[in-house]
Amino acid sequence: MRFALAGLLAAVLLAPAGAAVLPFKATLKAPRTQPKVNVKWWYSIKVTDLKGNPLKATLTAKLIDPIGGVHPVDYGPSKPERPITNWPFNCTFRDYITFPPESRGFPLKLRWTVKTKINGKTYVKVLTRKVTPG
Repeated sequence: MRFALAGLLAAVLLAPAGAAVLPFKATLKAPRTQPKVNVKWWYSIKVTDLKGNPLKATLTAKLIDPIGGVHPVDYGPSKPERPITNWPFNCTFRDYITFPPESRGFPLKLRWTVKTKINGKTYVKVLTRKVTPG
């Protein structure tokens, strides 16, 4: 009985800290955290497997205001405006956000949810960035 318990304890202690290791990388590239108002703030999200091969994915972008309201982010150049919700892309997604003058000085949080399928299983990664338009 002691050996079984010791073996179980060793297995738990030797397990990786983050039990769910994702089989893909999603990286966010964006400029500074203090974007200017009325100026395009460009960002990109790249999704690859662990070997660096491109993957297909979907993206949902949200903006969280200081009081906790969640707002969809619209795709930059689209007219009429279309929210980035389950937006399909292959490897790299590029877009911009234009912050209005009313957002000046308020701390905002941007949240991008990336979903990809690998071997029939769906994986999700959430990327965030805190910004304060100035």
